[in-house]
Amino acid sequence: MGSIDITVILVFTLLVFVCGLSFSKSGKNMKSFFAAGGALPWWMSGLSLFMSFFSAGTFVVWGSIAYSSGWVAITIQTTMCIAGVLIGFFIAPKWQKTKALTAAEFITDRLGYNTQKIYTYLFLLISIFTTGAFLYPVAKIVEVSTGFPISTSIIVLGILILIYTAVGGLWAVVVTDVLQFVVLTAAVLIVVPLSLNKVGGLGNFVSQAPDNFFNWVNEEYTWGFMVAFGLYNLFFIAGNWAYVQRYTSVATPKDAKKVGWLFGGLYLVSPLVWMLPPMIYRVLNPGLGGLADEGAYLLMCKEVLPVGMLGLMLGGMIFATSSSVNTTLNISAGVLSNDLYRHFRPDAGNDQLVKVGRMATIGLGILTIIIALLVPYMGGIVEVVMSLAAITGGAMFLPPMWALFSKYQTGKSALVVTVITLAINAFFKFLAPTLFDFSFDRAQEMGFGMGIPVLLLTAFEIYARTRKIPTLAYDDYRLKVAGKNAVTGEGPSSGNRKGTRVIGIGVALTGLLIVVLSFLADNGAALVGGMGGFVLVLGCFVIYRSGKKTTN
Repeated sequence: MGSIDITVILVFTLLVFVCGLSFSKSGKNMKSFFAAGGALPWWMSGLSLFMSFFSAGTFVVWGSIAYSSGWVAITIQTTMCIAGVLIGFFIAPKWQKTKALTAAEFITDRLGYNTQKIYTYLFLLISIFTTGAFLYPVAKIVEVSTGFPISTSIIVLGILILIYTAVGGLWAVVVTDVLQFVVLTAAVLIVVPLSLNKVGGLGNFVSQAPDNFFNWVNEEYTWGFMVAFGLYNLFFIAGNWAYVQRYTSVATPKDAKKVGWLFGGLYLVSPLVWMLPPMIYRVLNPGLGGLADEGAYLLMCKEVLPVGMLGLMLGGMIFATSSSVNTTLNISAGVLSNDLYRHFRPDAGNDQLVKVGRMATIGLGILTIIIALLVPYMGGIVEVVMSLAAITGGAMFLPPMWALFSKYQTGKSALVVTVITLAINAFFKFLAPTLFDFSFDRAQEMGFGMGIPVLLLTAFEIYARTRKIPTLAYDDYRLKVAGKNAVTGEGPSSGNRKGTRVIGIGVALTGLLIVVLSFLADNGAALVGGMGGFVLVLGCFVIYRSGKKTTN
């Protein structure tokens, strides 16, 4: 990688960092810092949800599977589209109607503080591992592209991410997410045609691909796995506390629906576009083995992107992949300050709570860095992500989500289901292979992890309905929701206008940078220049729209 690419990375890093820090004064209270005032535009929230989920594995996890297994990676991600559509219709508006700042606040209102406390401890423990697993791919991308040591990359990037997340709150997270979406979409639309040209066109790529490369499933990722993973995505995207924040931060249930639908729509078209580069690289270089295939995405980009564009693509990948980290850090800090600290210090003012939230972000960020450093010793990123999904997805997120719809579920029933499921999943994952020489394959592991909580919750639901168990806790919850008053924030219109304006400026400057790079390109100059011009015009349009009365 040349000096121009490195310069572009530094410029883009500075741009993202400044955009995030520009919201340093917006976090005046809890609702502003952790919910962006409670009236986020649905399109911002939807794009942020997409980037937060999409970026966690696209480049390294799914890129690795696309390189080794081909079309299977696209099939896996199609389950996310189905999940998003279902969430938009049925679940997202339910979350918005709770009027809760965090999912933990809903659990307190609906299932009781003692139940929330246990879920919070479990969530924070699991979140440290998931954010560590998400930070690792960021550093992996840097290592593959620049040769920079992965451990040093983890430390430097981790510190950078936690600083702008701690300072800017949810607005910093959402605005940088949207900026990264625009940058990466523009970059990949340049990468795909150049990659196809590198292998002699689409026909050549198809004819030279390995046998069964375009099969929908394979022996490891079967249809059974797809069904189980689809259920996991439904529970995870609908119930993960970090993603719930995207449904509760918009103004109306209708907006919450649009958040889910936008997510599903993007996952209808994006997997094909995003998975083509590592699939094409399999034809160019079929010799990657072991954990080396985790770098297939970047290796393809290095093959075809002109000078400067590789740096922009890498910068976009770094901060897009880090989106999952800053999203989880923000909601975890919110839970610590809003749902734990405030319980012990009910007289704490907004300034103190926001300060605690910022300190919590820093502390959790440090733990995230430590876990990311340990990922290579856990079997690689694919193993870590899939195992975490199977063990914790249904157990943690389904019981509270079920309580959105059922008046019979209680704090006790939810906790019993969670603890039993976690215990059984952990036993079969860690003890059964040693004690009984028995282990699940990928599909069985995922299906088992999703099936147990569904069966247990269904059994309790039938029992409670048959016995006509009193629903006093649910009745109390309805009274709490009816009596809730929104915490006064900085005002959604002013916050939204500022957020839209910052996005527009960031997009316009990125478009200008791409146009400049087109003059330095040694190949694909017209394609790069055209894309840069489009992004520049888009940014200017967004800036113009930010001057209007509303951006919702």
